[in-house]
Amino acid sequence: MPAFLYQEIIDPDHTMNFLASKRLVTTALVLLAVFNVALLGLLFWQNTCRVRQAPAGHQFGFHPAFEESLALTPSQALSFRQLRRQHFLKVRPEIESIALLKQQLVEESLKENPDNTKLDTIASSIGSRQIALERELAEHFHELAKVCTPTQRDSLKQVLKQLTAHKQAMRMGRWMEQRQ
Repeated sequence: MPAFLYQEIIDPDHTMNFLASKRLVTTALVLLAVFNVALLGLLFWQNTCRVRQAPAGHQFGFHPAFEESLALTPSQALSFRQLRRQHFLKVRPEIESIALLKQQLVEESLKENPDNTKLDTIASSIGSRQIALERELAEHFHELAKVCTPTQRDSLKQVLKQLTAHKQAMRMGRWMEQRQ
């Protein structure tokens, strides 16, 4: 009888012994451990080792168009970038604090019986931090203006007016969308 026609009768107990054997279990556990270590290494590499860079010039909200509209020299542009980086690092804790206080404000105001004294305290705290932020912003604008020539200061004034008008329009647009 030809070999390809020959069918071996498989013993069901033999199959069960193979699947339950220590060799299969050990091999499966080793493979799973290797895959887990590899995936953990990949996650670690993604989150810590890989350098994430913003597109050139966009760090801390600094855009090349801003630099061009003021006709900054390379040294002025570098000073602007450094000042903006310092400013954002300086105000970041206040911004985070305000965000946390706003969460507390929402949580308290959504209670069945909100504590008005607590709401007033939270709102006052947000207000005082916002005042500090606005003061820092004014100081930041002053520091930027010191880097500029008188002509550039006029351009800076126009750019800042456009930015504030744009932000105000964006806020108003979001507000209008929410009302619809």
